[in-house]
Amino acid sequence: MNILDNNRLIEEGKMEEIPITDNHIHVDPYNGEGPVPVAEKFQRAGGNIMIIPNKPTWTVGNSCNLRTAMEMVIRYVNEINQNTDIKAFAVVGPHPAELTRIIKKGMELKEAEKIMMEAMGIAGEMVIEGEAIGIGEVGRPHYEVSADELEIHNRLILGAMEIASDADCAIQLHTESAKAEQFQEFAKMADDAGMEKHRVIKHFSGPFVQKDENYGLTPSLIATRKVVVEGLKKGNNFLMETDYLDDSSRPGAVLGPKTVPRRTIELIRKEILTEEDAYKIHVENVEKIYDINLDF
Repeated sequence: MNILDNNRLIEEGKMEEIPITDNHIHVDPYNGEGPVPVAEKFQRAGGNIMIIPNKPTWTVGNSCNLRTAMEMVIRYVNEINQNTDIKAFAVVGPHPAELTRIIKKGMELKEAEKIMMEAMGIAGEMVIEGEAIGIGEVGRPHYEVSADELEIHNRLILGAMEIASDADCAIQLHTESAKAEQFQEFAKMADDAGMEKHRVIKHFSGPFVQKDENYGLTPSLIATRKVVVEGLKKGNNFLMETDYLDDSSRPGAVLGPKTVPRRTIELIRKEILTEEDAYKIHVENVEKIYDINLDF
């Protein structure tokens, strides 16, 4: 179904116009199409809201530092908001792979941890200043690291949650594939940091929608048909995302920018997803978790 089909159904009164959010989508003018072209593709497919994390420093050259990478995504969000009808928001933070790369260059673990923690603090300041709505994607790698490095990553997660608690904002976690055990671990970290658990978002999540699976955290479901349909069987307490990379060397990875709106509209048309649940997922959950008013 394309956007013309969507508009026809709306005009015929067979479907309400549902605002649609992609909770984790990248834009990259260096390696891909960049902010406005990606936003326009998303909009043509029926999308309305993009939540955009900064990409890692190495994607834009060796001269980019952690602060610059975060400043870039804020600029991209502003370009989208000024040149399209999409509502775009930034989340900022040092990707966990940054620590691995710093260590591999020969830096001492203690100094590398300090640099990462300082970047977390910068991210918190950007939220407090109103330039971003959350901290992310932060966390720990999806690949194996040494026990010493993993210990640092876990301290950084706790530190990021403490900063997010102080900044009164959400946090997007990048981690290994997480099941109930990992959700429980992150929920305890949130408790220790004094952070509201529902504002801890597990990016690239499977359909862990029930509380006995996610321990009060919010899963951001990767928007494959299988994952979303399985999630809907359990409830509507989740977000949807593509983790689109906007990288010409990996076209359409992880999922294309049109996926979330197309998946949402497809599932409404097939009566697997109700319009009420779609509004809850794409508007109400987003507003509650990020403490923003989408005005839909």
